[in-house]
Amino acid sequence: MGIWSAAPLARAETRTHPDTADAALLEGGRVGLSGRWTADQGAAVEDAAARIAGSAAGAPILVDLSQVSRLDTLGAWVLERTRAEIEAAGGRLAYAGAAPEHRILLSEVKLRAAEPAPAPRGRLYGFLEDLGKRVVGAKSDLVTGLAFFGEVVTACIRVAARPGTFRGTALVNQIEQVAFRGVPIIVLISFLVGGIVAQQGIFQLQRFGAQSFVVNLIGLLILRELGVLLTSIMVAGRSGSAFTAEIGSMRMREEVDALRVMGLDPIEILIVPRILALVIGLPILTFLASLAALAGGGLTASLYGGMTVDAFLARLQAAVSLHHVAVGLIKAPFMALIIGIIATIEGFAVEGSAESLGRHVTASVVKSIFMVIVLDGLFAVFFAAIDF
Repeated sequence: MGIWSAAPLARAETRTHPDTADAALLEGGRVGLSGRWTADQGAAVEDAAARIAGSAAGAPILVDLSQVSRLDTLGAWVLERTRAEIEAAGGRLAYAGAAPEHRILLSEVKLRAAEPAPAPRGRLYGFLEDLGKRVVGAKSDLVTGLAFFGEVVTACIRVAARPGTFRGTALVNQIEQVAFRGVPIIVLISFLVGGIVAQQGIFQLQRFGAQSFVVNLIGLLILRELGVLLTSIMVAGRSGSAFTAEIGSMRMREEVDALRVMGLDPIEILIVPRILALVIGLPILTFLASLAALAGGGLTASLYGGMTVDAFLARLQAAVSLHHVAVGLIKAPFMALIIGIIATIEGFAVEGSAESLGRHVTASVVKSIFMVIVLDGLFAVFFAAIDF
């Protein structure tokens, strides 16, 4: 039977002089393989592999693959399994004369030892280890966020230098999605929260006969803190998650790579309109949410505190001033920027599975809400320090 026959063969050979591979084995046998080592020859492949293992007998052996006409995954796996059996018995097996594609296939199916099970660890040790990993991960997220923010700023500068390339239609569409379509739910929730805060305030203050001061309470709390904070949290859950899902889906379908192939910058096309829409829309939503919350508080004050609308408005005008309104509106663009940066970073981090998409959408919402609360606290400390 010729060496190019279909059936796989393993024949023992006599060495006349050692080549490089033989010299590495020093002493031992040599087996030449031929034929098709493929799945359709499975039984013959197993027989030939058994003859290789039998000829080793614990000694080094060299397998010559130069005459193998075809090798597929099954043939490579059987050879690697045989190699592992020979080495487990104290022998050694090496390949010679393998075609480049055969050598790649053999390296891919190479049997690897199972990783040892992790040693059991105590709860305290595990908690500290997880905490350390999260701290290191937070540092990495901070560096990634700063780098991405730099890319966004650079893209905005390029757009400002070339206004004709800016996609105004995309910006208008994103403002509609973020601001216009978000008004009903944000106004409704803010109205209810304002009413709840006013109700609880009246119940507590009436013990001291000071229920009229509930106007000061809800006025300052809503205009300075609660209005922008509630709006930012709702926008992070609504628009931030949508940004991550949209960009993540484009990553999964390789549309982002297609934009780069066409010579377009994904930052300019996908990110800049979305972040600008957030920066423009969030202050508007914050203002509307504050008005709705004050309306809810006023309705509750009239129902539970017996306060007329005129008295409520007069006391509200005396309790708050324009700079209280400005405090909430100043915070809004910064919170919008944080939400947009985190949402788009998580979107670009999505890999090619639905599980990855869900994981990064969840991370986007959680991180955005956390950073919004942290930023609100920093602003509160700052405005208190400057007495504003």
